[in-house]
Amino acid sequence: MINKPLKQSVQLNTYTLYIHYPWCIKKCPYCDFNSHQQLTDQDLENQYIKALVKDLKTDLSLVEGRELNSIFFGGGTPSLMSVKNIEYLLNAIAQYCHLADEVEITLEANPGSLEKGRFLGYHQAGINRLSIGIQSFDNQKLQALGRVHSQKEAENAIKSAIDAGFQQLNLDLMYALPNQNTKQALVDLKKAASFVPSHLSWYQLTIEPNTYFHSKPPILPEQDELWDIQQEGQQVLSSLGYKQYEISAYSQVGSKCQHNLNYWSFGDYLGIGAGAQGKISQSDCIIRRWKKKNPVDYISPKKKIEAKESILTQQDLILEFMMNGLRLNQGIEKNRFIETTGLPLSVLDKPVNKAIEWGLLEKNQQYFKPTRQGQNFLNDLLQLFS
Repeated sequence: MINKPLKQSVQLNTYTLYIHYPWCIKKCPYCDFNSHQQLTDQDLENQYIKALVKDLKTDLSLVEGRELNSIFFGGGTPSLMSVKNIEYLLNAIAQYCHLADEVEITLEANPGSLEKGRFLGYHQAGINRLSIGIQSFDNQKLQALGRVHSQKEAENAIKSAIDAGFQQLNLDLMYALPNQNTKQALVDLKKAASFVPSHLSWYQLTIEPNTYFHSKPPILPEQDELWDIQQEGQQVLSSLGYKQYEISAYSQVGSKCQHNLNYWSFGDYLGIGAGAQGKISQSDCIIRRWKKKNPVDYISPKKKIEAKESILTQQDLILEFMMNGLRLNQGIEKNRFIETTGLPLSVLDKPVNKAIEWGLLEKNQQYFKPTRQGQNFLNDLLQLFS
């Protein structure tokens, strides 16, 4: 594959918006996101919110004329943000952006960061989808993960979200936790499903570089135990009406996460906030953009809010597209590859044929789809496209 900047592109009609809130009560030992110890200065948060609006206004020229179809507050712990500031941001977005009729607006929340009744305020402000970071209902496992909430707080947070009127509710849950066996993992999963959330994100704990766990790794389940957890857990979710549509995403009918689907289908998005990243298709290239990571630098009146950029090479583009699209159970729609990259399908011939030969990929007239073996050995599959 030729490693050169892409010169042909297709400008998309829609985009999504990611908003990064960089503060947490406590940094978890497995977390490699851009997060910092809890903010105690309300004035600093107010400055950060104003900087976010300034950041948005600066970036909007990149998506002029396009429709915004989802907004995602991530972090960090966005549920540390005041309801007043959430409302301020959403009003600003409505003022400056062309919103889709049924725009999905997601807020990530952690049980240990919530005051009683705040969910109702978020719902009234315009948040229509909530994603709660439960991770486990086992107090020992929560402690091992460095979480600041208990099982009881997790249960209360879910009940509060339901009482506040959130019909679109995602619960984040991890498996393959330190010293976890299959029985314990399934107890967690069944407990989460008992609340009948519209969506479940059920994913394996992985040890990432630049984390505490990387320097002092815990004892994790062996491969055979991990396999049993995956297989039995997927059977449980399927029996309860949750359809897997991505490696770690399971939903009830009509409740797929539209924001994440945009990532996985290689759509365009703006990223505002400290360390936020974006991807934009332009008439002659596709660019990646990222902002300053330090929140103090980000809001400094002496420093201009600006993004660094890189133009994707053809090789970068192919790998990134496949890295996202092959996470989806349905696989990659061939026309989608052409429409979002401007590249011909012929650039995929060699790696696709090799992947089929190895039993990692299958294809039909419309899709390239990972086999079950391809899903289980996704890194090996992606190596063929690098």
